[in-house]
Amino acid sequence: MAHKHRTALTLYARRRWSALLAVLAAAVCGLLVALTLGASPAAAEPPTPPSASEATTMLGEITEKGEGSMDGYSREKFPHWIDQGDSCDTREAVLKRDGDGVETGSDCYPTKGSWTSPYDGETWTKPSDIDIDHVVPLAEAWRSGASSWTQDKRQELANNLKIAQLLAVTDNVNQEKGDKDPAEWMPSKSGYHCTYARMWIWVKHTYDMTADSEEKTALKKALGTC
Repeated sequence: MAHKHRTALTLYARRRWSALLAVLAAAVCGLLVALTLGASPAAAEPPTPPSASEATTMLGEITEKGEGSMDGYSREKFPHWIDQGDSCDTREAVLKRDGDGVETGSDCYPTKGSWTSPYDGETWTKPSDIDIDHVVPLAEAWRSGASSWTQDKRQELANNLKIAQLLAVTDNVNQEKGDKDPAEWMPSKSGYHCTYARMWIWVKHTYDMTADSEEKTALKKALGTC
């Protein structure tokens, strides 16, 4: 009887050990899955703009009109870098979205990462070297109809992450662009002209902004490179 009792205890111990190993294995697998998901790369790009054919149709629907006056314009009339949740303002949200390997502190400011500017192809590792460009500049928007908008609508344009209105780009390139439209300025990377035009048209069409004839001509030429 004693021998049978020891055998039963041994089998019980082995079963408990097997069960424990199974639990540990499941936990390790779960941890690996969690780590893998947590390490997923940033999107590294803004929302995808309409196709060239869709953008061509949209461009035809944009009212052609000469640019309006700059009277009364101020960037303060386009409140920007507002709270986007998770302790991030709009600038920080774009830095997280458009960068590679971005890590942030509790305040959402990047502590690590790299950013490749689509306008010139340059890569930077310091957030201070990056500007967040409004694809349709705020002053251009003002001249294209935004002067008559409500403050809330102008704030929406200045912080819109749902369309391709905000891009992380080389700071001095953004400063060179200023408030110029595509008839006056295009990215130095000619291979990006198609995408840039599609983004520009998407923003203007979404907000029912106008475009002057030279601007429309430049956009049609850029769409021809698609």
